[in-house]
Amino acid sequence: MKPRLLVLELWGLGDLVIATPFLRAASEKFSVTLLAKPFALELGPRLWPAVNVVPFIAPWTTFRGKYHLWRWPWQEMLRRRSQLAAEHFDLGVSARWDPRDHWVLKTVGVRERLGFSRLKSRRYLTQELARPDPLAHRSEFWRVAGRALGLELPERGEIIPPPRGPASLALIHSGARLPARVWPLEHFRQVAARLRKIKVSVQIACDPDQLAWWQAHGENAACPRSVTELFAEIDRAGIFIGNCSGPGHLAAICGVPTFTIYGPSLHEWFAPMHPAAEMFEGRACPYKPCSDYCRFSTPFCLWNVTADEVWPRLERFAARQKIPTT
Repeated sequence: MKPRLLVLELWGLGDLVIATPFLRAASEKFSVTLLAKPFALELGPRLWPAVNVVPFIAPWTTFRGKYHLWRWPWQEMLRRRSQLAAEHFDLGVSARWDPRDHWVLKTVGVRERLGFSRLKSRRYLTQELARPDPLAHRSEFWRVAGRALGLELPERGEIIPPPRGPASLALIHSGARLPARVWPLEHFRQVAARLRKIKVSVQIACDPDQLAWWQAHGENAACPRSVTELFAEIDRAGIFIGNCSGPGHLAAICGVPTFTIYGPSLHEWFAPMHPAAEMFEGRACPYKPCSDYCRFSTPFCLWNVTADEVWPRLERFAARQKIPTT
């Protein structure tokens, strides 16, 4: 019987996609349960079918009011605690240096608890892991955790994308979880027009709050409202263009080459995991990287990047991927 392993990744879509190589490898050696946001239920069958998903929205991962304790779903949290404690996990791991994760592992009674200590959270762990280099990609934390569990994971640049059939569509996704990571929609519109001018087919996808803007500008934009709908758009694409966002990470892990425009986040940390992934770095800023908020009225590190600047790199990227023209 395989040892029981509890894995925590309570944050965004991209964060969970980055954990994919670890989850796949761990499920061969362990009986894996993943505590994650509900969209993990849609990711699982496609990316790591052997993993048991327990859906949970941790209140401290919301964008605003994360520490309004009187609004926390205490009854649901207690139910989840009882559910997980009943599993009697042999091991538990988090790839974040987050005391809240470590407290969860301790609270649900995991016997061996592995993690990256912060703010004296080693008191909740039985094995403290050494942090990678400060500029290491987020996947490197999962590689360190994997080695501690006897798993050998490939480096980001060594991940082999799944085979895909030919696709002529450029998928532009203009959304992102954080407003500060969204390149102006007008710039995306200009890029779409230039791709069409060189006979590349384009599909716009966007977040719900962007849909009216695209429709007002004559675009029949898709608005995926679930991971399943996002998979459907990605499966039609030959290349993906977008912000530092979950959809870009999902496209990469599905085998689609990505072109990402970065502003307040670091591509060293968050580059999509595809060997052909390319990045355009935004303006320098003394406060970069930003977590949730920009200190200025507008994120000039991203908004001051024009379509004229991005286009030469993007055109070469599309040519390298040999996207068929219409």
